[in-house]
Formats: sequence, C-alpha cells, structure tokens
Amino acid sequence: MSAALRWDIFCQVIDNHGDIGVCWRLAAELGASGHAVRLWVDDASALAWMAPDGAPGVQVLPWPDQAPAEGPGDVVVEAFGCEIAPDFIAAIARQESASSQKSLWINLEYLSAEGYVERCHRLPSPLMDGPGTGLTRWFFYPGFTPRTGGLLRERNLGARQAGFDRAAWRARHGVAPGALAVSLFCYEPPALAQLLTQLALCADAHLLVTPGRATQAVLNEIDQQPAWEKRRQLSISYLKPCSQPEFDEMLWACDLNLVRGEDSLVRALWAGQPFVWHIYPQHDDAHHAKLQAFLDWLQAPDSLRRFHALWNGLETADALPQLEAALLDEWRDCVLAARTRLLAQPDLLTLLLGFVAEKS
Repeated sequence: MSAALRWDIFCQVIDNHGDIGVCWRLAAELGASGHAVRLWVDDASALAWMAPDGAPGVQVLPWPDQAPAEGPGDVVVEAFGCEIAPDFIAAIARQESASSQKSLWINLEYLSAEGYVERCHRLPSPLMDGPGTGLTRWFFYPGFTPRTGGLLRERNLGARQAGFDRAAWRARHGVAPGALAVSLFCYEPPALAQLLTQLALCADAHLLVTPGRATQAVLNEIDQQPAWEKRRQLSISYLKPCSQPEFDEMLWACDLNLVRGEDSLVRALWAGQPFVWHIYPQHDDAHHAKLQAFLDWLQAPDSLRRFHALWNGLETADALPQLEAALLDEWRDCVLAARTRLLAQPDLLTLLLGFVAEKS
C-alpha cells in the first residue's frame, strides 16, 4: 500500500505480556511503515519496561468510551475479541453512512494451529443489531500456514539476529562458556520441580528466570528444596523486566527457551533455538487440542511432545526427557526447519496490509 493510513488498535489486557506484547509489536511495525497508530489500551503499565522509548507514529491512549473528535481511523483493529465501546462503534456507523471514507473493522484473533483457523480466516461477520447494525467486522487469524494471516516479523529481524554477539551477551549475564543456558518464562508448570532437579544435577546448567510468575514459581519450589541453592547445586539468575528487543536477545542467547503465551512463542520460533511452550491453561482443557495441533504443525519429535505433555500437565506419570546435547540438537533441527517454512511465507503485516487494500 502506498498511502499511509490511520489505525485504531484496541487492546484489553488479560495477560499483560502476551496481549499487549502482540499489539505493541503490530503498532510499532505499522508506525515504522509510515502509518499513524492510536493504541487504545485499558492498562498500559507494562509498556513502561516493554517499550520504554515508544515508537515513531504510535500514540498510546487510555481505553475510550467514545470516538475522538476526528472520528475513527481508516482501520479499526479489535485485538483478541475485546469489545469496543458502543459509542465508538456508533461513530464507525455514522462515518459509513455520512461519507465515502469508511473504516475497515477487523477482529485480530488469537494464534492457533487448529484447522478452524484456515476455515475462518478473512470471513465477514455482519452485525445484525446494536449500534453497529449494518456494519461488517472481518476476522483475521494469525497462523502458521499459507492459508492464514501469518506471524508478526519485523523487517529488520534478520539483520538484528545476524549482528547479535551471543558470546558477549552470555558473558554479561554470568553464563560460563559451554554452560547449558535455559531461559524460563512460564506460569506455574506442573513439571517445574522435575526440571529444577534435573538442572541441579547438571554441572554446567544456568537458569535465567524472568520476573513475575516465573520467578515466584521457582522461589516456591526452592522453598521446598533449599539444598538446591545452599549447596550451590543450581545456578540461577533472576532477571529484571526488559524491553521486547532485549527479550529477543535472551532467546537468541540461550540453549533452551521455556516460553509461555502467544507473543513469546512466535519469538522463540524466530530465535531458532530449542523451546518448550507453556500454553495458557483453560478451565475446559481446550488448550490441550490447541497444543497438540501446534506440535503437529511443528512436526515435533516424540521426546519434544513428551516434554510438552508433562510441562503442561497433560501427562503426570512420566519423567521429563533428559536435556542432553543430542536431544537438544534434535529439537533445534525441528525448530530451524519450522522457521524455514515460515520465512518462505509472507509475514502478518504484509498480509494484513494486503487485506486492507483489498477491502478498502
């Protein structure tokens, strides 16, 4: 698209790392492409450390009850099914009936490898009642296959990775040469105690724990096993909150990344290192099918499937596979093959801009 557009992106924070992380990456990349973005968010506190310098072209605003005086943007993105205020929807409807300049309303959905994503991607959803009666909202599904909306991937990602000094990063963070560096960004995985025990028995393991729930989960386990630290059997670094580029660098520097949610899953794929995904648990266990669909797409070997099943609590009666060099090499080959498939496909922003051009 040659013309710069005005975008309104709506984000309601449930898990302030995942949803705001995805929305910020999208907003920043749109701004870098010359578009003007208003990011409407009900809790922007995480951006203080996630994106401390902001981004050109992006304005962060509190969640609105109504549209601003200048009206809705050319494109309105409702992220993850959040509900836009009725008065804002009414403003979209008024704009559509009063002028030729209409807003394109898109529901940017959750990421999944399940089959319904390809079937539902780009489908219209006409509104039959309420302030948006007569409007059409379009579903846009991120995904892993050519028949989906793709994944977020910055234009300069490859150059950043190529220029990254992995050895220097590890030295700055106290990771000894040749050590097994494991990053931990998780909820409360059922097999965490197993992992800590296994790493404690590994002479050269170094665990890098992200702040928040991951740190608290580790501290809770250590309370039950104080010998891990008293005998210096387990080398642990408790990290501070960091920006999105710094988080990417941690994934590039580690030999195994334990990630959670949607944004960090995608970043782990781009990192090209072995990873295990702690999927967001749902009360009806719907995440089980979602995890299996992802592992199928990934073409994960049996050992990686077993680790995921135990890490996510789908199975409980087995021991975690031993994190030996040959195992991690097998996992790395799997991830690199998946990344190669993804790099052959257009990224999410390219596909989203093409969709907007088609429907505008």
